[in-house]
Amino acid sequence: MKDYRQYSFWLETAGDDLTPRPALEGSIDVDVAILGAGYTGLWTAYYLLQRDPSLKVAVLEREIAGFGASGRNGGWCSAGFPVSHDLLEERYGRDATRSVYLAMCDAVDEVGRVCTAEGIDAHYHKGGALRIARGTHQLPAIDGAEATYSRLGLDGHCVRLDAGETNARVRVAGALGSVFLPDCARIHPGRLVRGLARAVERRGATIYEQTHVTRYETGRSPRLITPRGEARARTIVLAGEAYLTRLPPLHRQLIPVYSLITLSEPLSAQQWEYIGWRNQECISSHRLTVDYLSRTADGRILFGSRGAPYAWDSTITDAQDRHGPTHRMIREMFMEWFPSLHGINFTHAWGGPVGMPRDWMPTMSYDAREGVATSRGYTGQGVATTNLAGRVLTDLITGKQSELTTLPMVGHRSPDWEPEPLRWLAVRYMQWSFLRLDARAERTGRAPSGRTLAERLGRH
Repeated sequence: MKDYRQYSFWLETAGDDLTPRPALEGSIDVDVAILGAGYTGLWTAYYLLQRDPSLKVAVLEREIAGFGASGRNGGWCSAGFPVSHDLLEERYGRDATRSVYLAMCDAVDEVGRVCTAEGIDAHYHKGGALRIARGTHQLPAIDGAEATYSRLGLDGHCVRLDAGETNARVRVAGALGSVFLPDCARIHPGRLVRGLARAVERRGATIYEQTHVTRYETGRSPRLITPRGEARARTIVLAGEAYLTRLPPLHRQLIPVYSLITLSEPLSAQQWEYIGWRNQECISSHRLTVDYLSRTADGRILFGSRGAPYAWDSTITDAQDRHGPTHRMIREMFMEWFPSLHGINFTHAWGGPVGMPRDWMPTMSYDAREGVATSRGYTGQGVATTNLAGRVLTDLITGKQSELTTLPMVGHRSPDWEPEPLRWLAVRYMQWSFLRLDARAERTGRAPSGRTLAERLGRH
């Protein structure tokens, strides 16, 4: 039996012993069968049963609830969306972009409301987010963010801070300014996903763990098929995010892109006094390769980034969770941000795959004729987006027309990724190029032009 505590600090400290629930043995008939006991599957089950408590809902999970990104992420519950406001506006217009953002803001608050209502101690703290310009090359990014929010009529959702105001919130080396985004909360991901699983069970769902769905069928007889039986249903929900790439029909709809994290030991009161960070905002800069930080409830600093190389044919293995060069790079970046913490110990390092669609746009869809619903493609922005997805899928499955069902990701299908070896070559090229562009910007003080091939390919 796997020791699931080793997969992340969040699972280690989730508050239960992670003993797997019984597996599916034999076949069952239910109203809704859900593949995946992460946030998407569990939120969908939660809202379906809230709407109709008589439904028979089964959730099938290959490992345990929260094994994937739901139990390993950076602890951000943010209104940030995988596709930028600028690109959303270009594709769908101003009104649709505003609607998406405001729906995401509501999702952040909804997560907090459910935690309170269900007694889930997820360490939810809505302190907002700081997007910091660390160097002159990142100042254009905060200028652009301020202008975009203003153009969309969302001024109150983005506040420009100068260097002094930024350092009054958190003392970070090289900070020249920032934008403060109030619509973001810090959470304990493991406590949220494990608590949500218990809330779903209290409402009548059955979660089958250690249950490997090898394939699915749609049409006249929708079903999730496992080696030991099948879950037959009126509707099946495919909610496995990056792990959906293991199903042949969806193999090229996403690629698994790894995000890796390091965690410090708890800081002393003196260290926190120097750094500040009293409001416990989530923090990032504007690197193309992404960095994200949060302050845990027990006084540690989490620092995450991308950078682990894409594996041939979208392979997912436990070994990729701990890529030594990437974790070493993250620890070095940590010291660049907080030189006063030189010599601090790091107690945990982990990682995991996030699902990235070819056009960066999440999919939330339901085909009533085929009896299949799905939501996927969050590109590392899934904590709040999955809550929105659960409510969208509930409306679609139950036939309710709502403002949510008119959002542009509803019914969307991304183009497939290229076949190998083109996929491997393109993704590896983009990863290498982003690292190189970040290094050049930090060396020269000039922002990336936005015109390189890698930036055009990765525009989101």
